Amino acid sequence: MNLFYRDTGSGIPVLIMHGLFGCADNWNLMAKKISSENYRVITVDLRNHGLSPHHEEWDYHCMAEDVKELCEKLNLKKVIFIGHSMGGKVAMYLSAICSHLIKAMVVVDIAPRYYPPHHHEILEALLSVNLPFLTNRNEAADILSNRIHEAGVVQFLLKNLYRKDDNGQAIFAWRMNLATIVKNISVVGAPSPFPSEKENQIYPVLFIRGEVSDYIVDKDRIDILSRYPAAEIITIMGAGHWVQAEKPEEFFKCLLDWFLRKDLVLKEQAS
Repeated sequence: MNLFYRDTGSGIPVLIMHGLFGCADNWNLMAKKISSENYRVITVDLRNHGLSPHHEEWDYHCMAEDVKELCEKLNLKKVIFIGHSMGGKVAMYLSAICSHLIKAMVVVDIAPRYYPPHHHEILEALLSVNLPFLTNRNEAADILSNRIHEAGVVQFLLKNLYRKDDNGQAIFAWRMNLATIVKNISVVGAPSPFPSEKENQIYPVLFIRGEVSDYIVDKDRIDILSRYPAAEIITIMGAGHWVQAEKPEEFFKCLLDWFLRKDLVLKEQAS
C-alpha cells in the first residue's frame, strides 16, 4: 500500500506514526523541531487515516507491513521509530517482524497489553454527523460537542473533516475510513507480540507516558520490561494521553536528551 507521508530534513531517519483518528499533520510542529536537529523526519498517514488509501483489511500486522514497505521504498536502513498510541503499537509490531530496520524505538503513552474497546463515545459522535446535510464545520463541531465534552478532542477530530467533489457538488466527508474503523475497533486494543530480539535487544527503547494518563500505569512496567529488558520508561509530568501535544517542550527535550544519551545523533552534531 502506498502510504501518504511527509519527508523533511536530513540526517538520521526518524519515522513518526500517529494514533487512532489522527494523521501525519498532527506531528507537523514536532517534526519541524526534530528535523532542525539534523534528523530526516518522515511523518506517515497509516492506512485508513489521513491521505493514505482506505482498505477493509485493518490490523496491526498489515499496518506494520505498510510501514515496512514505505521504508523499503525510501531505502531506509536503520530508523528511529516514534509511535503514539496506536502508532506505538505499530512500532512494537515492527519490532517483531522486521527488527533489522530499527535503530531505536520510542513508544508514546501505550503499553504492549490488551486494551478493551473504549472509543464508543467518539465513534457514536462521528456517526451522528449527517455528512450529506452538513453545511459548515461549525455545525459538525456542535454535533460532536453534544456527545464529546472535551473541546480539544472535538478539534482533533475535526481535522479529519474535508470537502470532496460528488458529481459536481462539494460535500463534507471524513478522511478516515470510519466504516472500517467502526467494524474493526477491537483491533486497536490488541496486545503487541514479543520482539524478535527479546533475548538480545540490540536497539534502545524508550516508553514515554503522561503522568495523568491511564494508558501506561505502574503495573505495565513488568510487561514492558519482559519484552524490552533494557527499555527506559519516562513520565512527562502534567501530561495526559496526547503527551506531545499537551507538553511539547517537555516532550521534545525528553526526546533529544535520550537521543544524545543513546548516541542517536550525527557524530559532527555530538562533537
